[in-house]
Amino acid sequence: MFRLQGSRTLAVDLTGDAVKAKNGSMVAYDGQMTFKKMTGGGDGLRGMVTRRLTGEQMAVMQVTGQGTCYFADRASEITLVPLHGDKLHVEASNLLCADSSLRTGTTFTGLRGGASGNGLFTTTVEGTGQVAIMSDGAAVALRVSEQYPLCVDPGAYVAHQGNLRQQFQAGVSFRTLIGESSGESFQIRFEGEGVVYVQPSERNTIGGEV
Repeated sequence: MFRLQGSRTLAVDLTGDAVKAKNGSMVAYDGQMTFKKMTGGGDGLRGMVTRRLTGEQMAVMQVTGQGTCYFADRASEITLVPLHGDKLHVEASNLLCADSSLRTGTTFTGLRGGASGNGLFTTTVEGTGQVAIMSDGAAVALRVSEQYPLCVDPGAYVAHQGNLRQQFQAGVSFRTLIGESSGESFQIRFEGEGVVYVQPSERNTIGGEV
């Protein structure tokens, strides 16, 4: 069971089962735990080859035991995302922990990844279980519908789930309007039905300005 201890520490209660977590993110535990580094982001040899080809790196460990294990990373804010047979797209750097039963992989992001500075591929988590994602500041879950599409700054994007279509577009930012930017900014337009998670902070991006 995943639960938050405050907003920056994840507690996972284990009863002989296992979870996959970002390598080195364990900060404490009680009971009996074993830690094993996993290859290919937890997807074995095939996953290792895929991630090397795509450049989507993710160092993962498997934690098994009886007791409670606590995870955190650089005091990042943590958000719990329940999956019910659906798929979560998340930047590898924002993925903290996932139920071991969930399948991870990579998917092509195209220009969105290039604009966000995270590469052309991103990590997917699929199945039924819980996922803990991290953000710089408390993440906000924004609902997208066919009637109300959503535009997101690539530097603020963390993850998304649901039946969403992405479109890369140029647009004028507030910084451009007040004279702090010399060019156009890029945005990700989401259409369809789903949820997009954004952080109240912008990472440095490759395509933020031209």
